[in-house]
Amino acid sequence: MSVQIPNLSLIMGIINLIGALIIIHYERRTPRTAILWLLILFVVPAYGLIAYYLFGLSMHRTRRRYRTKEAQDRRGLDDLAALITADGPAPMMEDGLTDYSSLIRMLGANRVRLTYRNKVNLINDGEDKFRMLFTDLERAADHIHAEYYIVRDDELGNRFLDLLGKKAEEGVDVRLLVDGVGTRLSKGRVSELRAQGVKFLYFFPPVIERFPALNLRINHRNHRKIVVIDGLIGYLGGYNVGDEYLGLKRGVGRWRDTHLRIEGAAVQDLQARFLLDWDFTSSRPLEIEPRFFPPPGRAGEGAVQIVSGGPDKREDLVKEEYLKMIASARHRIYIQSPYFVPDESVLDALRVAALSGVEVRIMVPRLPDHPLVHWASLDYLGELVGSGVRAYLFEDGFLHAKAIVVDGLIASIGSANWDIRSFTLNFETNAIVYCKEVAARQEEAFFDDLASCQEWTLRDHQARSPWVRLKCGFSRLFSPLM
Repeated sequence: MSVQIPNLSLIMGIINLIGALIIIHYERRTPRTAILWLLILFVVPAYGLIAYYLFGLSMHRTRRRYRTKEAQDRRGLDDLAALITADGPAPMMEDGLTDYSSLIRMLGANRVRLTYRNKVNLINDGEDKFRMLFTDLERAADHIHAEYYIVRDDELGNRFLDLLGKKAEEGVDVRLLVDGVGTRLSKGRVSELRAQGVKFLYFFPPVIERFPALNLRINHRNHRKIVVIDGLIGYLGGYNVGDEYLGLKRGVGRWRDTHLRIEGAAVQDLQARFLLDWDFTSSRPLEIEPRFFPPPGRAGEGAVQIVSGGPDKREDLVKEEYLKMIASARHRIYIQSPYFVPDESVLDALRVAALSGVEVRIMVPRLPDHPLVHWASLDYLGELVGSGVRAYLFEDGFLHAKAIVVDGLIASIGSANWDIRSFTLNFETNAIVYCKEVAARQEEAFFDDLASCQEWTLRDHQARSPWVRLKCGFSRLFSPLM
């Protein structure tokens, strides 16, 4: 009696059908993403299903697990509230800044408090940033909490790590949390740091250390760049730690980025963000001590909100921050980002602002470090310039700043790019600064950078060659997955 072997194409067809039903179920709220995954599934059946399992379905499974983290964060914030010093009665805000009360309330509804009396230094140069950071680290007396996406094993990275090790040996409580994909330090280097007393953790480490791509949570990266020193000084922004951030990477040249140094009550919110991330990553709960939250005093006059987003939150808080800032603009919006791959809501908000008479200018680098993202960015910009938005390509090295300044009154600076990945997939932290002086300095930096730009006009967009149009269209098609 012969055994009939099922037809292989029939089996693949059934598997594809099941896969398609799974995709439709999980991506039903984002039809564009669903169509893209279905296209991949039917073009490359086996690989498409595996890719969706790793990068698409894993996101939904992980999001369910993140609900536990979200609840832990809320409980953690309740516990930390007893230690965080009240900022005192709210002072009168500068003229014009009261217009942003709805932005402040929207974020406040998501437990993003507004702090006053902060001193905020805007940093647009890598040499300045690391000189100031290393000076503050040298002076640390109680603790150093650092959280980075990338710490390179190069000259600057090792200066940073050596300094952390030195301070730990002096008795300072040092913690370093780095992303498991962005940072690749040798076992020996990590062992050396731990031997010196540095408490070191990887955020979502790969399954196999030598193969960082083998990571079931590779789609969810900790993109934050936070340093808190003695609970009194905080840093956040776009700079990671490595030689390229000083403009020393061959083929890149000048590195143009933006960072903030903060003193005041907002540092307590950066501290809380770090402690929650550390507690989530560590196998042992961290004992929160009052020394982590010393009284901030009155450091300056700036009002600040620390906004954090990620896949662990039900709201896309970073995107909502950007949307509300765009909607609040009366006169002008200046944006800088290394990647510009927005979703339809952000694209529409910018288009409506420009058509309403608001001056909208967007600056991205001409030099691409991720070609697909670069070509997609050009396509999105080309669509906007037809609505009156002005777009610029920065040509003096690589532009890595993530900033928006509105009406010369408020600015948001941090780790979040203007792309779907930063809106929904990565863990990000921005600071909204309600301070005319800081906003004016950011506007000044924007116009300084214009001298190194070429404007990307509607004529340039329409004059693209067929090959460039194909690259832009193909890249934009995959933008929901970038």
